[in-house]
Amino acid sequence: MGRLTLIVGGVRSGKSRLAEELAAASPPVTYLATALAGDAEMAERIARHRQRRPPDWQTVEEPWDVAAAVAKHLRDGCVLLECLTLWLTNLMVGLPQHPARGHADILTEVDALFETAHAGAGRLIVVSTEVGCGIMPANELGRRFADLLGEANQRLASAADEVFACWAGLAHKLK
Repeated sequence: MGRLTLIVGGVRSGKSRLAEELAAASPPVTYLATALAGDAEMAERIARHRQRRPPDWQTVEEPWDVAAAVAKHLRDGCVLLECLTLWLTNLMVGLPQHPARGHADILTEVDALFETAHAGAGRLIVVSTEVGCGIMPANELGRRFADLLGEANQRLASAADEVFACWAGLAHKLK
């Protein structure tokens, strides 16, 4: 049975660095990237993450069918999913070749993710942003996204073997 670890925190809270440290202790590592470089700043963020990765880590870029990618690579060792937040953004907003999905369909994908993790033989580490500590978004799309991500984080935390929260570069084990 696979092991699921969830790491939540705000932007620049240290969650990615913690995930990388935990993954390095469970080789071989597959880094599952969900980001799409829609602008120059995002491309730079992606480049910084790439530079931090050890050369022996395999990188798989999959912004849409994450559960299938996890199933394919979670045999032994570790899959580090960076990150749930961007994956859900992709599914919620969509692109012409990948139509946007509704709330219930996205949560079904999240459920499939943790079921896949428990069916595998390795460790899945999921990085996600905690948006519930900030201000209420000013528009409907922002509020829908905050609700969706909050519910997804709760589902994963419930199913996870361990959960960490990061604040100001400090990790706190919650479960």
